[in-house]
Amino acid sequence: MLILYAMLIGFALDLLFGDPAWLPHPVVWMGRYISAFERAVRPRFPETARGELCCGALLAVSLPVLTLALSGSVCVLARRIHPAAALAVQSLWCAQSLAARGLYTESMRVYAALRAGELPAAREAVARIVGRDTARLDREGVAKAAVETVAENFSDGFAAPLLYMLLGGAPLALFYKAVNTMDSMVGYQTQRYRFFGRAAAKLDDAANLLPSRIAALFWIAAARLTGFDARRAFRIWRRDAGKHLSPNAGQTESACAGALGVRLGGDAWYFGELHEKASLGDALRPCEAEDIPRANRMMLCAGFLLTLACAGLRFFLVRALA
Repeated sequence: MLILYAMLIGFALDLLFGDPAWLPHPVVWMGRYISAFERAVRPRFPETARGELCCGALLAVSLPVLTLALSGSVCVLARRIHPAAALAVQSLWCAQSLAARGLYTESMRVYAALRAGELPAAREAVARIVGRDTARLDREGVAKAAVETVAENFSDGFAAPLLYMLLGGAPLALFYKAVNTMDSMVGYQTQRYRFFGRAAAKLDDAANLLPSRIAALFWIAAARLTGFDARRAFRIWRRDAGKHLSPNAGQTESACAGALGVRLGGDAWYFGELHEKASLGDALRPCEAEDIPRANRMMLCAGFLLTLACAGLRFFLVRALA
C-alpha cells in the first residue's frame, strides 16, 4: 500500500504547495546532467549525423537508467531504515513528479496580465511555460499558447507521471520525468538537435503513447462535468488528434479545442524558425483570455478523476496480488 499512499499524498502536496523554489527538484539535476553531458561528451563524437545519433542515444539511455537506479536505491534504503522514511521519500518525489499546481499558477499569471491589458507582461509570462518564441504573439496568440500548454502539459506533466507512479511508485515516475526532460531540452527539430535529440524525442513519444490517449479521455470526461461540450470534444479528438506532428501532443489539445469551441495549434516560431503545425478544432469563436481559466477547470477536474481511478486500480491490484 506504500505506493498508493505516496501517490495520494504526492497529489495533495502538489495541489497545496506546487514546487517551492527553495526545495531541490530532481528535474533541475536532470537538466544539469543533460547540459554537462552535452558539454563534456558530445564533442568527443564525430560531428556527423551518425555520430550525433549515437551520442544522443547514449544520453537517452544513460539519464533514465541512472535516475531509476539512484531513486530506486534511495527508496530501498529508506524502507530499510523505517517504513515512514520510505513513505516520506516516495511522497515527496511523487509530488515533485506532478505539475498541476505549477501549471495552474503559471498559466493564470498569463491570464492576469491579459485581463490587465498588459500584453508585454503576458508575453513574458507565457514565455515561462512554452518553448515557442512569444515576441510576435498578439492577445489571441498569447491566450492560445497558454491554453495549448495547459492541455498538452496535463498529459506529460500530470497524467503520464501519475500513470507511471501507479505502476512503479516514485522511481518509475522519475524515470519518466527524465525522459520528458530530455525531450524538452534537446528534442527539437533544429539544426543543433535534429540528430542529437532524435533518440530522446523518440523515447518520449513511446513513453507518452498510451498516457496521452488516456489523458484525452479523462479530459473529455472532465469537460462533461465542468459544463463544456464533451460530445464536441470527443468528435474533435477523434478527427484532429492525429494531425499534430507529435503522435501525442495533439491528443489533449484537440480534446480541449473541441470542448471550448476554439481552434488551437497552427504555425509557430521556435528559435527564430517558423514551424508549420496543423490546426486543431473548429474556430467557432476566437480564443480569448477567459479560455485559460476554463482550460484550467477542465485540467484540475481531469486530474482529480484520473487520480481517483489510479488510486482505485492500485488498491485492487494490491488486494488481488496479496
